[in-house]
Amino acid sequence: MAKIRKGILGPVSGTIGPVVGGTWKGIPYLRTKPKKTKKKKQGTPAQIATQEKLKFMNLILVPFHDYIKVGFANEAEQQTEISAAFSANYHTMISGVYPALQADYSKLVISLGNLPMVNDVRLELQAPETLKLTWVNDVIKNTVFNDQLMLVAYCPELDMTFGFTGGVNRSQEQCVIQMEDKFVGKALEVYLSMTSFDRKAIATSVYLGKIG
Repeated sequence: MAKIRKGILGPVSGTIGPVVGGTWKGIPYLRTKPKKTKKKKQGTPAQIATQEKLKFMNLILVPFHDYIKVGFANEAEQQTEISAAFSANYHTMISGVYPALQADYSKLVISLGNLPMVNDVRLELQAPETLKLTWVNDVIKNTVFNDQLMLVAYCPELDMTFGFTGGVNRSQEQCVIQMEDKFVGKALEVYLSMTSFDRKAIATSVYLGKIG
């Protein structure tokens, strides 16, 4: 941008060919006229539908990111954990065609792996603000007592999750979760998974159902 202290016939104002003149804070200037950008072509209906489905899937995963980063850690080869989770869920949990896309949260997978899960898992709403989870700690090959539980509860109304990764061992056979006030009385989709203490081994998550 070139400034003009004194124009030949005063400051230039307006457009002259490829040059635009004007004054900024009392200082005359010249600048190159901006090039017109080509209008972006709108995609075909099929392309738009695919783009919207991709966006829809990405938005579904956002509240689960912290858990997915643990649950898909062993699947993230030459890709991120989020990308691995995207691939695992894209063709199974979304139905319908844009603009009538629907998510089946019973099919959402938040972790993939070969670590055996606990057995006979039961989830109950013990009080409006309290969830109780119980399970049976059978002797199962390739498991140890301090394998860690990962519990995730998703609230569709708030589009938020709560839960924990670690801190509860396979051997404990029960745990109680106190919900924040904002989740009390709202429907929740609940998932359970397991990791080894060093997180090198991960279980495939299971859907525990909808409560509330």
